[in-house]
Amino acid sequence: MPIRRSARVTRSAGLAVALLLVAGCAAQPGTDNTASTDEATSSVAPEAEETTAPTATATTAGAESPAPEFPADTSADTAEPVDPDGLTVTEVRAAPHEGFERVVFELAGSGTPGWQVEYVDAPSSQGSGDAVDVPGSAFLQVTLQGTSYPYETGAEEVARGPVSVSGTDTVQGVVYDATFEGTSVAWIGTSAEVPFRVSALSDPTRLVVEVADAG
Repeated sequence: MPIRRSARVTRSAGLAVALLLVAGCAAQPGTDNTASTDEATSSVAPEAEETTAPTATATTAGAESPAPEFPADTSADTAEPVDPDGLTVTEVRAAPHEGFERVVFELAGSGTPGWQVEYVDAPSSQGSGDAVDVPGSAFLQVTLQGTSYPYETGAEEVARGPVSVSGTDTVQGVVYDATFEGTSVAWIGTSAEVPFRVSALSDPTRLVVEVADAG
């Protein structure tokens, strides 16, 4: 009888050891799954950050500044002289600016000249009516009013004929026709019939004609 008891205890102990080994093997795969999940999570995060940065840059680069405006048209522009005294055209010059080109008629004397500025089909000289050759495809006639003969004012008037201008594209040339009976006439030859505007400045007295870029 003691021998049978010993065999039963040995089998029970063996069964307990086997159960412990099986439980240990079953727990090991769970540890591997947890580690794999952590690695996958950490590899996705940097990718999301790189995707958002270029979007902000593209939005900023798309902003544009509005183009400058030029409030003018092609209709005739006129004004009456104001207290003219000894006005004589002494210099004519032209220069380019952003969006337009400017022609300046500078005068000796005081007061403000009147003006009539308009496009004409064929330039012709005051008094004689002779045709005047002006460079360009369109002709802007500038008539200054309230001016005086140079022998009355003592000022040296701009010479009759073409005026030297450079650096302009829309303004193809300027021709001065001198003074006759209180008016002085010139023509601005342009590459096309573009909008223009006229203004007067003082100190010294100037008549300013600005023509839009032909574009």
